[in-house]
Amino acid sequence: MEFRSLDLPDVVMRGIEAVGFETCTPIQEKTLPEALAGRDIAGQAQTGTGKTAAFLISTFSRLLGNEAKGPGPRALMIAPTRELAVQIHNDAMALGEFTGLTCLAVYGGVDYVKQRDSLRDGCDILIGTPGRLIDYFKQHVYNLRNLDVLVIDEADRMFDMGFIADIRFMLRRMPPPQERQSMLFSATLSFAVMELAYEHMNDPVKVEIAPEQITAEKIEHKLYHVSKEEKFPLMLGLIRNDPPERAMAFVNTKREAEWLALRLEANGVKAQALTGDVNQRVRLRILKTFKEGGLPILVATDVASRGLHIDAVSHVYNYDVPQDPEDYVHRIGRTARAGASGKAITLGCENWAVGLEGIEKLIGFQLPVEHVEDEMLVEAVVPKRRPRPRASARPGGGPGRGRQSPKGAKSGSAGSSDRPRRRRSSGKQTAPSK
Repeated sequence: MEFRSLDLPDVVMRGIEAVGFETCTPIQEKTLPEALAGRDIAGQAQTGTGKTAAFLISTFSRLLGNEAKGPGPRALMIAPTRELAVQIHNDAMALGEFTGLTCLAVYGGVDYVKQRDSLRDGCDILIGTPGRLIDYFKQHVYNLRNLDVLVIDEADRMFDMGFIADIRFMLRRMPPPQERQSMLFSATLSFAVMELAYEHMNDPVKVEIAPEQITAEKIEHKLYHVSKEEKFPLMLGLIRNDPPERAMAFVNTKREAEWLALRLEANGVKAQALTGDVNQRVRLRILKTFKEGGLPILVATDVASRGLHIDAVSHVYNYDVPQDPEDYVHRIGRTARAGASGKAITLGCENWAVGLEGIEKLIGFQLPVEHVEDEMLVEAVVPKRRPRPRASARPGGGPGRGRQSPKGAKSGSAGSSDRPRRRRSSGKQTAPSK
């Protein structure tokens, strides 16, 4: 379906043409006719399928066709993460360039007073994260009495991140479902998500777009079975043998992210860690440097990386095997976007290999196993300083203080090596049996 076949306001169509859109994606083709007719939508679609454009185009069209009911935002769009809120705002500014509608994004970590003052001045479309939205609402900076459109994006993540009580708080203070249009989007329309939809929406149309396949076609998957002492020497060897243009390395704990970034830096590989407790200004600076090509490797945890959409990532390293199979799909989805190719490299050590079976069951095939040769392991320098010790999230155990330091290495010596002695074996490594 072409966008021109839809009954869209001219100024909205101009914005669509300006960003280069011509034909609808499947989620847009199923969503837009219903939404433009005024129906509520509960949509299931993965990230990157065009759902943001679908609800923005619907919102613009409704606001341009209706008069404002009074002061306060006319549309509210709630996102679980700061990065997603920023992305929605950027897309809104591009698609809505000719509409004359004003958009504002509010989120934690930066510009508290500036955002508050801008919101007090008023806007047509308010985009934000639950915490900052509720903060300003309780200060009476804005009201929800005259809301005409509500959008909840990535509703399943709202549940995962513990925001659902905040969402319900705001829903109870909006006009009743019959007096507004509501759109909810989620990667999975679970029972909890649909319960929320039926409770706070007006007979929503359920739209489900099943992904054609779980993982992108052009991703080259590789799995290496290594001991925890071999992981870093192997990763360093892989990086030196095949230097990535832009890569993301995923770990399961904040401490490991900080320690991995330090080790990479000590061995001549520019890297920085992105964890949940990184200051927002620092976070934005790291992401800007990464997107502009000044940072080859970004080390991140799953929580800290939610909502990130970065193009041209050539490699994804699963330094730790994720314990939630869906996290594997989210991680490797950072590469091979928009038809490009990419590599997904997983290092399965004894601490985290238990997650492999669930991953292979979800994606529908066994990860190709690569044999680890001695020459692939690189002599690595141990950095002088270490992250402050924290309790580890290692499965089945207690605090893992000092676990990251390889056996025999002196953490206080910058010139020491953390390459382990490797036992030679004659058999070929195989994937763990199910």
